[in-house]
Amino acid sequence: MNVFFYGLFMDEQLLASKGIAARNAAVGYVDGFRLRIGERATLQRCAGARAYGVMMEVSSNDVKELYAESTVADYAPESVTVELIDGSSAGASCYNLPPDKVTGTNKSYAEALFELAKQLDFPESYLEQIRQAGS
Repeated sequence: MNVFFYGLFMDEQLLASKGIAARNAAVGYVDGFRLRIGERATLQRCAGARAYGVMMEVSSNDVKELYAESTVADYAPESVTVELIDGSSAGASCYNLPPDKVTGTNKSYAEALFELAKQLDFPESYLEQIRQAGS
């Protein structure tokens, strides 16, 4: 199993709908990244920023299969350190889009991410960032 951090845009239900079993999900954040919502969502490096999401264990084969789909083939892994809500930290891979691949907006997607972030009890300041991304 490999450990991956998903900045909200990939949740356990979505993975399960694709036949992928994620294990040991834990909420956390990565510093130095911000959530960017275009037609698709990604984390982008940004000094002083913080992006919240979920860290999960997913098999290497499942990850290869998931990112082989044409709609997400542009995502590439980056190593990150996830600060977990319990105070511990862990290394993980986070699949992100290159900056030139983030275009447009997707209001309905931002609204869905906002609802998920509310369920996960993310800070109000982060909820506001997601709300603004959908405007």
